[in-house]
Amino acid sequence: MRRVITYGTFDLFHEGHRRLLERARTLGDYLVVGVTSSSYDNGRGKLNVRESLVERIHNVTQSGLADEVIVEEYEGQKIHDIQRLGISTFAIGSDWVGKFDYLGDYCEVVYLERTKGISSTGLRDAAGVIRMGVVGAGRIARRFVQEARFVSGVNVEAVWTRRPEGARAFAEEFELRWANDSYEDLLAHVDAVYIATPHETHVEFSRQAIEAGVHVLCEKPIALHRDELETLFELADKHSVVLLEALKTAFSPGFQRMVAIARSGTIGTIRSVDATFTKLVTSGRELESAEAGSLSELASYPFLAMVKLLGTEPTAVTTRAIMADGVDMFSRVDVDYPQAIASATVGLGVKSEGDLVVSGTQGYVYVPAPWWLTEYFETRFEDPRENRKYFYKFDGDGLRYELAEFISMIREGSAESFRLRRDESRAIASLMERARANAEAFGG
Repeated sequence: MRRVITYGTFDLFHEGHRRLLERARTLGDYLVVGVTSSSYDNGRGKLNVRESLVERIHNVTQSGLADEVIVEEYEGQKIHDIQRLGISTFAIGSDWVGKFDYLGDYCEVVYLERTKGISSTGLRDAAGVIRMGVVGAGRIARRFVQEARFVSGVNVEAVWTRRPEGARAFAEEFELRWANDSYEDLLAHVDAVYIATPHETHVEFSRQAIEAGVHVLCEKPIALHRDELETLFELADKHSVVLLEALKTAFSPGFQRMVAIARSGTIGTIRSVDATFTKLVTSGRELESAEAGSLSELASYPFLAMVKLLGTEPTAVTTRAIMADGVDMFSRVDVDYPQAIASATVGLGVKSEGDLVVSGTQGYVYVPAPWWLTEYFETRFEDPRENRKYFYKFDGDGLRYELAEFISMIREGSAESFRLRRDESRAIASLMERARANAEAFGG
C-alpha cells in the first residue's frame, strides 16, 4: 500500500483545501492528513486562525478524503511521522516549493500546484475568506504575498501594475488567479487591496479603491500631507471600508510591549526618544521616484516611536539634510515636546547604528538594531542589577502582523486599530510634512 501524507491548518475549510486533498489522494492508496495544533501554529507564526483544533479536524474528516487524521504539534514532527507511518509520498501546496526538500531523504516529495479556477466568491461567502489584490509587483509586494500565507482567512488572488508583463510574471510566479489589465479591473475582483507602489501614488490608488467599496491596506506613508490623509479617512467612513497604514513595526508584538513598558512608568517619566534607521541604497525607487529621499522612505518608523511614546502634539520640528541631486540622502529631525525632546536619524547610502533609546527619569529602554524589527529590548537602570531583558517573536518580514490586524478589522467592522490609531497616523503624516518642508539642506 502506498501511503501519502499532507499537512495544513485547514482553517475555514473551503474548496481550495478540498481540491488539495483530492490531488494528494491520487498519489497513493491511503491518505494521512496532519492538522496543526494551535500551539504549533503560534510557534510558526500563523496568525488569525479562527477555528479550534477540534473544528478543523472535524472539517477534514467530514470531507471524506482522509483515511487518517493526526495532529502536528512540534517542529520536526514530519520526519517522525513519515518513518512511523511508513509514508511513501509527502505532498504539500506549491507555495511551499523548496521548503520541504529535506524530506526527500525519507520519502518522495511532491509540490501540488494551486487550483486557480476555484470559485473565490463561493469561498468567501461560505468561509469568510477575504479576497485580496496586490497593487504593484516590486520587492515589498513579493514579500507581502509570501507573508500572506501565514494569515488565516485571506487569499491573495490578483495583481495589477502599470507594466502588464510584470503583472503576468508576478501572477505566474505566485500562482494568482488574476493578472489584471487595469486597476479598475482589479478592484472589481477583490474585497481588499494592498498598495505597494511609489509614495506619490498612494493617495490616488487609495481613493479609487475606497470609492469602489474595497478595503485598503496601504504601505507607509499613505500620504505625505496630513490633509490628504484626513480626506481619505473621511472617505473610508463614508463608504464603510477599512483604511489602514501598513507600518509593520506598529503591529509587532515586541514593539507593542516595549511601548507599554516605557509608558507604564517603569523607567520614570520619558524625557527623550532617539531613533535611527539607515540603509545602503545606490539606485531604485528610493532615490529616483518623484517623492524620493530618506525622509519619505524611512522617517515613518522613528516618527512612529515618537508618537507612541511622547504623543501626537509636538511643539516644534527642525530638520537638517544632506542633499544629492535634489534628494535628501541623510537627514536628522529634532522634534520638541512640552516636556521631552526627540530625534530621528534616517539615511540612504549612509550607514549608522540602527538602535532606539528611550530615556526616562529613572532608567532607559534600549532596543538594538534593527529596532524596527523588535525582537529584543532591555530596561537599564543606575543599578545594573535591576536591568531586565525582554524577548519576543518577530516572524518573517513582519508583514503578517499588519495583514492579520487588517483582516480582523474587516471582520469586526472596526474603522480603527488601537495598535495604530488614526490620530497617530495623522501625527506621523504631520511630522513627515513638517520635516520635509523645513529641511535645512547641505551639499548638492
